[in-house]
Amino acid sequence: MTSSPGSDTVAPCDLRLRDVTLAEGRRATIDIRDGRVAILHDPGAPLPPAARTIDLGGALVLPGLADGHVHLDKCLLGLAWRPHRAQGSVRAIIADEKAFRRTTRVPLAAQGAEALLERMLRGGTTSLRTHVDIDDVTRLDHLAQILDLRARWSDRMQIQIVAFPQSGILGCPPVADDLDEALRMGADLVGGLDPVGIDGDRDGHLDIVFALAERHGRGIDIHLHDGGEAGLDTIAAIAARTAAAGLGGRVTISHAFALAEADDLQLGRIAEGLNRAGVAILSSVPGGRRCPPIPRLRDLGVPVCFGTDNVRDCWNPATVTGMVDRAQLAAYRFDLRTDGELAALLDPVTTVPARVLELGPGVVAPGARADLIAFRAGSVPQVIVERQAPVLVVARGTVAIDRHGAAAGGPPP
Repeated sequence: MTSSPGSDTVAPCDLRLRDVTLAEGRRATIDIRDGRVAILHDPGAPLPPAARTIDLGGALVLPGLADGHVHLDKCLLGLAWRPHRAQGSVRAIIADEKAFRRTTRVPLAAQGAEALLERMLRGGTTSLRTHVDIDDVTRLDHLAQILDLRARWSDRMQIQIVAFPQSGILGCPPVADDLDEALRMGADLVGGLDPVGIDGDRDGHLDIVFALAERHGRGIDIHLHDGGEAGLDTIAAIAARTAAAGLGGRVTISHAFALAEADDLQLGRIAEGLNRAGVAILSSVPGGRRCPPIPRLRDLGVPVCFGTDNVRDCWNPATVTGMVDRAQLAAYRFDLRTDGELAALLDPVTTVPARVLELGPGVVAPGARADLIAFRAGSVPQVIVERQAPVLVVARGTVAIDRHGAAAGGPPP
């Protein structure tokens, strides 16, 4: 039988992906109409007319991947190689980046934002959340440029924008007012940064962030690099404020490095608070000792999403742009080897961001946005351990990348 309303069985579709394998192992043919999945046909079912058909010969098809944390305005992929200079603290890196920006006048699209979007799309990312710096150097200029870029890429990429106070709020006087204006201009969320480590006033910083969110009816995404008890206390405070403000499901803590230092008893208490408040954790699966215990958080029911964070910028020279690569980093870091453990790493880049960040379709199902990616693989674990690049990317029902007829390849360049 076919899984759709009866009217869909006779109406033509815009695009048909014939003979695919879904993540659960089921074979199907996918019909797409008006940018959404219209129907999943069972093998052997009669097929109505289609404007275009691509026979995938059993290729694995997954929902488009979601990158929950990137910085389009920082990327330098469009420029000549720049050796990494900043060392030490977050403050030192912020100062180095601001010095670079004072002397650079290259538009963000040419500086690297466009190149980064192209790489991400080739890697299967069709949805992302980008943070855009609002400080005394950039003011609202970077936001205006990224808003324009979002409009130009709207047919290929879902882009959420966070107005991000990279230099703090209390210690950078123009920022509070500029964040307010950024939300009026079209930023989707208000950001925050290390209320203790950067602004030195946890409650003062959070007062402004939560007041802006409530005033504009927007979500919150706070960078939290602070470790130790200060970091853990801030996580608890964010959860408490989220619950009090009724913002459950609309607040994310990015990085949350302090969770890596919590003992299991502390972690259990914090997880209970996060779950009760409806706060998600975003991790780039960093190196060193700062990575939150992702498998344990999953066991405790905390929603965890993955993001790339920095790509070839003043913070990090690395160029890992794909969510498949991010999942593989998590597998390596936490020694995940079984098929069940590996397959579960698809959730932080599909179902979880769809549910808690409103990023991506999350599933391949009738009615879902037709962001779909195909791999020459028999299963999700194979895709992750081989760090495969998709051979086909469909964004909003339109073919964006088509390599399914070419020789099998590795990760995107």
